[in-house]
Amino acid sequence: MSIAENRILEDEDRQIEEAFQELMQAYLASNHRRKVEKISHAFRFAKNAHKGVRRRSGEPYIMHPIAVAKIVISELGLGSTSICAALLHDVIEDTEYTREDLAAAFGDQIADIVDGLTKISGGIFGDKASLQAENFRKLLLSMSSDIRVILIKMADRLHNMRTLDSLRPQKQHKIAGETLYIYAPLAHRLGLFKIKTELEDLAFRYEHPDIYREITSKIKENEATRNRIVEEFVGPVREKLDAAGFKYEIKARVKSAYSIYRKMEKKHIPFEEVYDIYAVRVIFENDYDALERLRCWEIYTFFSDGHQVHPDRLRDWTGTPKANGYRALHLTAMGPDGTWIEVQIRSRKMDDIAELGYAAHWKYKSGSTTAEDDSELDKWMNTVKDILANPEPNAIDFLDTIKLNLFASEIYVFTPKGDLIRLPAGSSVLDMAFAIHTHLGRQCIAGKIHHRLVPFSYRLESGDQVEIITSANQHPTEEWLQHCKTAKAQNRVRAFLRKNKVLEAARPEEKITTDIIIEGKDHHGMLREITELVSERMGMDIRSLNIAAEGESFRCELKVRTAGRRDIRHLCRSLFEIEGVEKANITNPNFLE
Repeated sequence: MSIAENRILEDEDRQIEEAFQELMQAYLASNHRRKVEKISHAFRFAKNAHKGVRRRSGEPYIMHPIAVAKIVISELGLGSTSICAALLHDVIEDTEYTREDLAAAFGDQIADIVDGLTKISGGIFGDKASLQAENFRKLLLSMSSDIRVILIKMADRLHNMRTLDSLRPQKQHKIAGETLYIYAPLAHRLGLFKIKTELEDLAFRYEHPDIYREITSKIKENEATRNRIVEEFVGPVREKLDAAGFKYEIKARVKSAYSIYRKMEKKHIPFEEVYDIYAVRVIFENDYDALERLRCWEIYTFFSDGHQVHPDRLRDWTGTPKANGYRALHLTAMGPDGTWIEVQIRSRKMDDIAELGYAAHWKYKSGSTTAEDDSELDKWMNTVKDILANPEPNAIDFLDTIKLNLFASEIYVFTPKGDLIRLPAGSSVLDMAFAIHTHLGRQCIAGKIHHRLVPFSYRLESGDQVEIITSANQHPTEEWLQHCKTAKAQNRVRAFLRKNKVLEAARPEEKITTDIIIEGKDHHGMLREITELVSERMGMDIRSLNIAAEGESFRCELKVRTAGRRDIRHLCRSLFEIEGVEKANITNPNFLE
């Protein structure tokens, strides 16, 4: 080896050591327990394993695991186990070392995390949808066993996006598309707001470089004006915060280039007409959790007293957090020059969780998280497990289920007793019934919202208070799957159908199905009387039931399954015994011939 080559290697070795020392300084500055020796061991192990290997950019490969580990500590706030796993995350995939080797050197916990990361190392986008679904299934399986797997994967993806320049344009587009489709929404769902925003902007930069440059250029042009407007806006509020004795900081921020682009596309407007580009964040120190919400609203009054507040833009997540744990009080107020400015009010803890999401839950797991914080994470992980419970998913349906259950916006609905239930937007009465209890879901025939009867296929909206109406003889059918949006409801219906097919195969019996339309004058309890007659007194299976009740008018479309035509005749006669029933007709006139 020549002297010049030796110098290059020495320089690279020095750069590697400097990068590792920066990582260690970030770790030592954190509040984690000091496990320097363990992290140093992982670094030496990874450095030796990747010796002589280079990235496409030409730099030594070990620089990538160090950078990922630095994101893990500096931007996610995770501890020594996650740092070690980040340093070792490519060892099983790219070297001769096995999971057993890592377990022997670092223990099962780190080995399992690295093994989980190895299983999801391939791209989400394969040549076929089935391959995409399988890769995604691996990702969710790994995440459901230890959420640190996906947090480290996020750090890995973020560093890859930051260093995308060295790849071919075709590869850049593939990785950028994958990032926007999966990783940015997943980061949002995990509450990793900063990482989600950066992933979106980086992907946007490679997918639409000209539009990205145009928007970022306009943002820079307006910087001086923007700073002046924001300072004028918060000046009086600062005085009130100081007078009230708050310890706080105020941050001004601009919407990301990608979110501005999305708003321009969605509303078909130019950059100049995007009114909420500005945002102000007030973060206050708070020693007493019990006073947290009260202090948020106190600060709200500091803004509302001196500014016009937009009546439709108030959002209170202080009491009921978003599913990713996000809590804050949002308002939009009129600033100088008639500019609308969004304000986010958070305590320090709220801000940590807003920036780090479930990573903060993990970080605080040692004692300062509440049972409510943990339950939010548990609920989300249960959703992941519900998605994985379907043994043979259609590939496209599987990816759609992921998008709906993990990434969709949410609605908040209530039981008659006032219990709050979160569901993905687009969920039905049937989804709510299964969310409460499997038994309730299986026997659901309809719902009552604000004292109005609705079919179980009815799409719920935030604020609906829903009473689930059931019948003991009601059973799920294939048709129910069209009305179930949540993974839990779909899986419970499929499980019943599989079991029912086995029972019917063991007890063959010819049955017929028909539709009956019932009309009349509505009265309290009418639907219950009809379902009791059909399912309990007549012993028939209700296959589907659609209701329309308006004013005094009542109309019900009923699909029933029974052993013979005589039963149907008897049912039609018996329906007229119910008060208010004026018509009971079979839709197929030839059925009784």
